[in-house]
Amino acid sequence: MAKKMTSKKATKPKAAKAKTTPARAKSKTVTLEETLRQLKALGNAGVRAQNAKSGPMGSGAGDNQFGVSRGDVRKLANKIKTNHDLALALWKTGNIDAQFLATLLIKVNLLSADELERMVKSVTWVWVADWLHSYVLKEHADKETLRKKWMTSDDRWAARAGWQLTAGRVVKSPDGLDLVALLDRIEKEMGAAAPEVQWTMNMCLAEIGIHFPKHRKRALAIGEKLGIYRDYPCSKGCTSPFAPIWINFMVSRQG
Repeated sequence: MAKKMTSKKATKPKAAKAKTTPARAKSKTVTLEETLRQLKALGNAGVRAQNAKSGPMGSGAGDNQFGVSRGDVRKLANKIKTNHDLALALWKTGNIDAQFLATLLIKVNLLSADELERMVKSVTWVWVADWLHSYVLKEHADKETLRKKWMTSDDRWAARAGWQLTAGRVVKSPDGLDLVALLDRIEKEMGAAAPEVQWTMNMCLAEIGIHFPKHRKRALAIGEKLGIYRDYPCSKGCTSPFAPIWINFMVSRQG
């Protein structure tokens, strides 16, 4: 009896392996059409309406969207796993939800700097820009070269990305940055900048004021002088993006 039981057990791994192989192959060959169908099925009228609202960072999302919640986008990404070719195809559709998903599926080290720049400049909505920044741009090997280039770009999305990367450097790796020159530019340019660019310029202003006491007084003065986001509507428990309020609040938490 012991021999018969051993024999049966020995055949189980082979059977299990044969059953799981087709499932793995299918997940690797998921098509653009299949993925768009899944996104469409997850769409929600309430999310579409919310996405379409305009805000101080620029206009809302356009009609090329299904209205998928961010949580459902993440769940679908976890199901599909990394798929670089699919990610590029999703991005090219221009669909907001497809682009959110693309940022989670893309393999960053396969993107050239030129490809990434084209992606950045093709953005049409700020929340997509933020996901692209968080999941792709911050992880790219050429981000510093691109940051320097974009800091003088006339393209609003490239400029927005440049200032966002600069704000990140102010916090994490400020060595080599000319903070006085950055404050000069912010004071001179932020008032007339495109709304999408204003947001990340303001982020940079606040980070300088929060992390560098010697520049705090000037950062606060610039924020007061420009008055950008002074009347920004904030939900209970949220901190205003108005630089003086933001800076003072974060400094107070430093103890």
